[in-house]
Amino acid sequence: MKSYSQKFTPDYPMSITPMGEIAGFPVRPGAFDVNGATALPCGVCFTIHTHYGTGVELLLFHKNEDEPYAVLPFPEEYKIGDVYSMIVFGLDIEKFEYAYRVDGPFEPEKGLLFDRHNILLDIYAKAVTGQGVWGEKSEKNYHARVVKDIFDWGDMRQSSREMSDLVIYEMHVRGFTRHESSGVQHKGTFAGLKEKIPYLKYLGINAVELMPIFEFDETINARKVDGRRLLDYWGYNSVGFFAPNTSYASTSEYNHEGTELKELIRELHNNGIEVILDVVFNHTSEGNEMGPSFSFKGFDNKIYYMLTPDGNYYNFSGCGNTINCNHPIVRQLILECLRYWTVSYRVDGFRFDLASILGRNEDGSPMNNPPLLEALANDPVLSNVKLIAEAWDAGGMYQVGSFPASRRWAEWNGRYRDSMRGFLKGECWEAWTAAWSICGSGDLYGGFDQEHNGTYAGYNSCVNFFTCHDGFTLYDLYSYNEKHNEANGWGNTDGSDDNRSWNCGEEGETGNPDVLALRYRMIRNACALLMCSRGTPMFLAGDEFGNTQYGNNNAYCQDNEISWLDWGLLEKNRDLFEFFRFMINYRLCHPVIRKKLPDAVCGMEALHAHDVDARITELPKDTRTLAVSFAGYDKEMGRDDLVYVAVNTYWEDVTITLPKLARGLNWYLSVNTYGDGRGQYCYPEGEGARIDNEFIMRPRSVAVFTGRQA
Repeated sequence: MKSYSQKFTPDYPMSITPMGEIAGFPVRPGAFDVNGATALPCGVCFTIHTHYGTGVELLLFHKNEDEPYAVLPFPEEYKIGDVYSMIVFGLDIEKFEYAYRVDGPFEPEKGLLFDRHNILLDIYAKAVTGQGVWGEKSEKNYHARVVKDIFDWGDMRQSSREMSDLVIYEMHVRGFTRHESSGVQHKGTFAGLKEKIPYLKYLGINAVELMPIFEFDETINARKVDGRRLLDYWGYNSVGFFAPNTSYASTSEYNHEGTELKELIRELHNNGIEVILDVVFNHTSEGNEMGPSFSFKGFDNKIYYMLTPDGNYYNFSGCGNTINCNHPIVRQLILECLRYWTVSYRVDGFRFDLASILGRNEDGSPMNNPPLLEALANDPVLSNVKLIAEAWDAGGMYQVGSFPASRRWAEWNGRYRDSMRGFLKGECWEAWTAAWSICGSGDLYGGFDQEHNGTYAGYNSCVNFFTCHDGFTLYDLYSYNEKHNEANGWGNTDGSDDNRSWNCGEEGETGNPDVLALRYRMIRNACALLMCSRGTPMFLAGDEFGNTQYGNNNAYCQDNEISWLDWGLLEKNRDLFEFFRFMINYRLCHPVIRKKLPDAVCGMEALHAHDVDARITELPKDTRTLAVSFAGYDKEMGRDDLVYVAVNTYWEDVTITLPKLARGLNWYLSVNTYGDGRGQYCYPEGEGARIDNEFIMRPRSVAVFTGRQA
């Protein structure tokens, strides 16, 4: 055991010895530049700040009790600027919880909501009480716990993959393994996901994007509809930004919160899979003027939220409040938070929900060069971390292709989703945009010619997707013309009406073999094009085996079979799974799809869109059949890498003409989503038929050809 004379930090100039006593506890001023509660050999250092508050009290609680056993007011001598810091000696972190009370003016019209009776959760809490068991409503106040972090990452190296080399698999931690068919022991937890890592590795993805895992209250706004209890299942209502969701742990981790998550991340890394967190810095669960005040509102409502001149909340998030991201204090909070998850949890990237809010000024107006985005893009700790923006918000700002700091940030390419959905189902007017999308959306992101720090910025800025958590699954995209959200209890008024979906002839479940064959072909089409498009592909967990949400395109509240993955479909649709697996591997084996390579030795142009006849490179504006060619020299393989992707959205056969190759090279069929009539849709190298010049594209199908030596 270290003595009290152990230095707190290398720059702390004096021994850590008591200098006074408050409420019977030896105390002294703490480290004013270390936010939150920090365990020391001698006790705990508590540091918190408030600009408009006039006084702060530290409350200590016994485990699971609502009344504090000690109240320690911070003396004025323990304050520098707006920061209060105090070391409390002799505390055993396994035997207490803590919170704060902040005094100050209550003037709602000025945005000041101080209440000295309010019990407030530490904004920097590393663990939060009250949400330990999923679905159990706690009537207690939020308290924080001090986390003892003894996890050893060893010499684990940070991933150096480029964005364009990722295949991202978006998932909900609970829903991924909660279904009885999941076959795991620890259903709906971090440990359950860890049990599924061999499956993920076999599928071939190399990055998982986890829907929110910060502490949230799933029981907020809980209600019953038709006898079914609905919860805040998705988790886009954060309670705290530094604490993992304790109900996602399979066992109690009192004072060791985060250990199971760290074990999961370490095992994912050991299997070559990166971890991206979906983070929500656009709002909190404190809601609007009628919402609770349990943390940010009580510390500095006027600083942490965007307020109208009369003290109400701007609502660019659609959830009642909007975080004031570009205020210097909030900016520092977000930066410190992301650094924490990067260092303490070894997270590889962050996807920012409604990220356009991060670029709004304190009055809600868009900023030309938002300081938060610039700070995140240039922070040394975050320099190799992936930053992905959902480049729009609920206030009408849409920045796909124009999100600030795009050379460092990637974006969810909403235009890719919309145009590719439309073109595939037969909207020929989307042809030009679809061709741009397959080519990497260079009209939005650039990257065709201009190199930046050794990478082509455009291809690292574009995340392509057909599906995500918000909307139809891929199976539902081709099974429903309309959303079916009646189970949400809002009369089917919630969720997007612009889905670009097609039921292939019959709405919903059907036994019609022709309709089913077309549906699965459309799914294969989407998968093939996604994996053969420049940019970073992302798809929703379960799409690879035809998971359904029964037409619900806004399943945010459905903690049940609507949202849980039905693993029984994996065996039922094994051929679909194997098709996904083949396409993922095909993409990873052909770098020319992912990035610009040196010029091909054979002289074929690096990237181009084609009409039905490959010799025609001027694409008709309303064509139903088009192709894209990729060509380059693969130095690692020592040969040209040649790929030709053709898509026919017409309902009849179309004969296409492939590009002529140099002597000694031929085109070989690698993928035909229509199939050969015997259930084969893809061909490993050496098995596909040689295509001399022409190929008959079957109705509504995609074909992929590989050029190589005979």
